[in-house]
Amino acid sequence: MEKQPKLKLITTQDGSHSLMREDMNETYHSFHGALGESKYVFIEMGLDWKLNQPDIEQIDVFEVGFGTGLNAYLAALFANKNRIPVCFHTVEPIPVPQDLYSQFNYGDTIEGNALLLHLHDSDWGKEVDISEYFTICKHETTLESFDLKKEFDVIFFDAFAPSKQAEVWSLDNIQKCFNLTKPGGGLTTYCAQGQFKRNLAAAGYEVETLKGAMGKKEMVRGLK
Repeated sequence: MEKQPKLKLITTQDGSHSLMREDMNETYHSFHGALGESKYVFIEMGLDWKLNQPDIEQIDVFEVGFGTGLNAYLAALFANKNRIPVCFHTVEPIPVPQDLYSQFNYGDTIEGNALLLHLHDSDWGKEVDISEYFTICKHETTLESFDLKKEFDVIFFDAFAPSKQAEVWSLDNIQKCFNLTKPGGGLTTYCAQGQFKRNLAAAGYEVETLKGAMGKKEMVRGLK
């Protein structure tokens, strides 16, 4: 696995925490608001979108980039609120250290903070029941090395920007995501880069360009 980079805790404009990866000069979330961006891009445009389709009894999610755990935390809240089982698989080659994730302010109640810590403290490489409706399996690996014979309803593509980690956004990886997507499922991401959209289309996705979140003009959802 990669060497642990230097990470700095920061506060975004909506008051929620994120991290700055100093070797890349890149943040884990939008400066405009970590919480607001994740809620819009991954919950509203991902889980809400899927739940509104007919005959949904469970939602299987694959996330590229566990990072701060914010998306998983919001997905767990979504599952509990809607009483819909969510099975959440996520990859992360460089887990955030405990001394940082213990400071995150996403959980605004004692129960919420306990949920966030439970997600981070859960064992890697095994499915863990977080609640009646939410199960997580964290894989300490890259997208390139991820190997699971499973298909997913929604893919959260939350890697660092293409300008920082172009290899993660390669056509090979997007094709891999397409192959992991169930028919009728989709991939959602904050990114609307032109080459990325062309890769989505080349992999087989139908590309939707949507209104962006938190100061960004556009975002993208790929449909299978």
